[in-house]
Amino acid sequence: MIREILVPVRGDGKGDNVLAHASALARRFKSHVVVTHCRPRPQDLLPYGVPVPTFLKDQLQKQAIELADQVEQSLKSEFDMLVQKFELTVSDEPIAGTATATWVEEEGRQVEVIKRHGRLVDLIAVAQPDRAGMLGVNSLKAALFHTGRPVLLCPPADTPPVQIGTHIVIAWNGSTEAARAVALNIGLLEDANTVTILTGGEEVYGTTSEDLASYLKNRGITAAIERFSAPHNVGKELLERCRKLGADLMIMGAYGDSHEKEIMFGGNTQTIIESTPIPVVLVH
Repeated sequence: MIREILVPVRGDGKGDNVLAHASALARRFKSHVVVTHCRPRPQDLLPYGVPVPTFLKDQLQKQAIELADQVEQSLKSEFDMLVQKFELTVSDEPIAGTATATWVEEEGRQVEVIKRHGRLVDLIAVAQPDRAGMLGVNSLKAALFHTGRPVLLCPPADTPPVQIGTHIVIAWNGSTEAARAVALNIGLLEDANTVTILTGGEEVYGTTSEDLASYLKNRGITAAIERFSAPHNVGKELLERCRKLGADLMIMGAYGDSHEKEIMFGGNTQTIIESTPIPVVLVH
């Protein structure tokens, strides 16, 4: 069950959309949303590796603090407005049977804040990275590879989602990552109206989609199985199948292509991250 959702925000214009997605789940599960503003430290805003005279450093740090104060005030005002719009009750602590939200200030780089606070929540909600400017990639990687928690990837939406998770697709290949994604999201699957297991190609890891369907059935979850063939781009075909099925959420394992998992995502994972039009829960 989803009890607490972390929503890290900064002045990048993406926080309202991420909060909209988190709120849709919070209303469904009566969760507590922790909106955490990641305020940069003054020294983080100074030119890196460039000698700066003391008098200029003091001036730059003063300006950085003033700018950070302005961003903080703007984001807090936006939070106050959005919690009403998304029907959340403002509370520092969870309230049983109520979708709640709180505002928290943390100093430091967003990736470090996510690593520190993301390990003891049920879900971390982050924006879909901006492919052009690469904005948000490091935050997504920090959430995926350094917390061990499910990560809700929130694509841009013209209108805020009212519900998420009525029809869930599980991207299944029998791997450890896919199995962990299912296990950590049983609450979402139990509450869904429809669950579909999508399998593309051979299930080389040995644990079949029928095994998964049986596992879910033992937990009161009925899941249909759909197979497809996509020799060139499994990720693209997964998204197309989700569109045809009318799914509003995908659950999948996240993969890396190197021993240094922070460097790059696996090919299918990268396709989903870059192109998905629906929210995706990723688990590494």
